[in-house]
Amino acid sequence: MTAYDETLTMLKDLTDANGVPGNEKEAREAMKKYIAPYADEVTTDGLGSLIAKKTGQTGGPRIMVAGHLDEIGFMITHIDEKGFLKFQTVGGWWEQVMLAQRVNVMTRKGNITGIIGSKPPHILPAEQRKKTIEKKDMFIDIGASSREEAEEFGVRPGDSVVPICDFEVMNNEKLLMAKAWDNRIGCAIAIEVLKQLEGEAHPNEVYGVGTVQEEVGLRGARTSAHAIQPDIGFGVDVGIAGDTPGVTENDARAKIGEGPQILVYDASMISHKGVREFVLETAEEAEIPYQFDAMSAGGTDSGAIHLTANGVPALSITVPTRYIHTHAGILHRDDFEHAVKLIVAVIKKLDRETVDRITLD
Repeated sequence: MTAYDETLTMLKDLTDANGVPGNEKEAREAMKKYIAPYADEVTTDGLGSLIAKKTGQTGGPRIMVAGHLDEIGFMITHIDEKGFLKFQTVGGWWEQVMLAQRVNVMTRKGNITGIIGSKPPHILPAEQRKKTIEKKDMFIDIGASSREEAEEFGVRPGDSVVPICDFEVMNNEKLLMAKAWDNRIGCAIAIEVLKQLEGEAHPNEVYGVGTVQEEVGLRGARTSAHAIQPDIGFGVDVGIAGDTPGVTENDARAKIGEGPQILVYDASMISHKGVREFVLETAEEAEIPYQFDAMSAGGTDSGAIHLTANGVPALSITVPTRYIHTHAGILHRDDFEHAVKLIVAVIKKLDRETVDRITLD
């Protein structure tokens, strides 16, 4: 069994925490525990996004490094008379990865283990076995025999539901499996950036942010960026790894272990050319590996950050991850560490003159 160092302990605490959009408290408290020692002040905005400020030079450019606290999950909408729970997805789910998966229902009386029910193949007609069950027909079984018993357990509409998958170091100890990499790895990057800037000179004010409600529309990024008014924003998130069977280079090009991804385009934002070129130049000078990525669908917090006030030059830097938007994902520790190293190197160079220059490119 792998002995956990400080970094692995942090990653475990962040990913084991439960936090779907609108109920990010556990994840926020986990992030605050690790980022507060390196921040000059820690605040929250009105929606619950965590904002940790570290001043290198007072009045210097404001640099925002944002990962989102929330993970995809579900919300209970109804308890039927037999005690089965109907639910609404919160964030993007593909039906094929949902059935027969274990979940935690977060009630006011504590978490209750359940399972998304499925029919045995023995009773399914051949044609039905080929079809995907629609979300609206799914339910969660918590072992209650009636609506009244489920209510006695503490369940009620509005309760959050999260996947169950404990953090685990795989046999290849560079590979880490957990739920909620999307996007506790971004929160971990923000934490580690502030940690590595401790005692280091940097000509700016850095904000490590854990945003809320990214998975339902980049909402916390909008409110936290409004509070910060950054000069430059970095969204840090997961990216799609294309190194598994059945995924072609046309689907996704990145491979885990070959560096963080520089996201040139997604459905929420065209990356800012000046910031992008500056980051690439810095990566090459520091010999930090990187990969390019582009997504025709989906977006990151940068999509909301760059539209703040009069506009914020922004770029997303992501960690390639296998099996995102399922119960369990896998990423490579080196990609996380290289993303941190790259962002720290960039921040150390972002004085007012440099910011003014690159934002006009």
